[in-house]
Amino acid sequence: MRKLTVIALLFFILNAGAQENENLSPIIFIYDASGSMWGQIDGKTKMEIASGVLTGVVDNLPENQQVGLVAYGHRKEGDCKDVEFLVDMQNYDKTAVNKSLRKIKPLGKTPLAHSAMLVIDELRASDLKATIILITDGIESCGGNLCEVIKAAREDGIDFRLHIVGFGLKQDETDELKCAAEAGGGKYYDAGNADGLADVLNEATGETIEHYVDNFSVYAVKNNIPIDALVNAYDAGTTNKADGVRTYRDTGFMYLPAGKYDLKVTPLENSDVQPVTISGVESFADKTAHQTVSFDGGIIQVLTLNNGKGWDATVKVKDAAGKTVAGGRTYGRVKELEVNPGVYSVDIQVLKIEGLQTSHTFENVEVKPNETTELKHNFETGIALIGAVSGQTLVDATVTIIETGSNKNVAGGRTYTSESSNPRKFVLNPGEYRALIKALGELSGKTDNISFTLNANETIEKVSEF
Repeated sequence: MRKLTVIALLFFILNAGAQENENLSPIIFIYDASGSMWGQIDGKTKMEIASGVLTGVVDNLPENQQVGLVAYGHRKEGDCKDVEFLVDMQNYDKTAVNKSLRKIKPLGKTPLAHSAMLVIDELRASDLKATIILITDGIESCGGNLCEVIKAAREDGIDFRLHIVGFGLKQDETDELKCAAEAGGGKYYDAGNADGLADVLNEATGETIEHYVDNFSVYAVKNNIPIDALVNAYDAGTTNKADGVRTYRDTGFMYLPAGKYDLKVTPLENSDVQPVTISGVESFADKTAHQTVSFDGGIIQVLTLNNGKGWDATVKVKDAAGKTVAGGRTYGRVKELEVNPGVYSVDIQVLKIEGLQTSHTFENVEVKPNETTELKHNFETGIALIGAVSGQTLVDATVTIIETGSNKNVAGGRTYTSESSNPRKFVLNPGEYRALIKALGELSGKTDNISFTLNANETIEKVSEF
């Protein structure tokens, strides 16, 4: 048995090594060299940004990764056929790609459909499969229909996966690009600056044709309007990340092996919207699962009671990081607080009640969009009336209430010499107490201790005689 185990282990190691050394299908970058790439973002031309970012991305590709480069619009102004393979797709030399990038000078038009056709024809002739990543800062300017070209190529059985990166595009310019990416089994990414471009290119180069087909889709909305959100999936109940995707105000796709996951969804716009965690979503091996994430508000409804009757309290709603996201006072009535969907803790601090049980926390309160979560807590109290007299005369005195078991000072007050305050009223939790009474004025220096037990819904009166 031990020999068999060793043999199996050696086979696994050798097999894993063979996979690491196996040549990966080509990644072919289609690079925008149209005249608009001279436009600037944050003080740099788009050409400088794109060239620098893509160089870094290519340098970080595995040694066994084949990588090719196609450029359009780099040789002739106004020529819709100006598309060229600068680096063959069966190339392992990353420096060849980067040298070619440095020589490109933006000049011409944006023939997206024709550029894709050039790569597709090459794949058809070579019978290879590949991942195509198209980078563009503009829409088709030569009358072609990129989405139809991609659909036709897939129907012809050309084996490729197409990702499209829109660099600095407006929202109303992306429909055809999204259509083409979806038809090509890939994703549309939106990048607005250098950091964004680096992020999406790194993600796109990790989503090659060798990867599993996406089987889980996510759509994020607020008030029925799609919003851009970052979705990370974790193995249920753990911090082990399984996959992630950005929605770009559209449906995002990722691959999750069959099982259960927790989704953390973070909005990338509408800064007042907090992240949402959805627990226990399920993916399947034989079908695509979907989750719509709504950032519409939900209601937390809080009612605080004292001996079964409405009572005043302050309420704080806190997110997972402990940040207070909503709050208010109940004033003895139901308090409604609207928050974003998610899981919260709710802290209640009762007012005008003293003792050791004057607060309560509801943990793991799940709030769902357009739903009301009801919370109710009842505090118990009795009333202790503590006074001070000397014969028939009311004595001004300080009163300190101490909880006997903890020896904690829980309440205090002053009797004065008015019938409205002597005896002094204390609303206390049920328990064992000691009242320390110190006379003031002419009887200053005299003290008394009174011990008492207080039950719920009970009123007792204790008077010190000096």
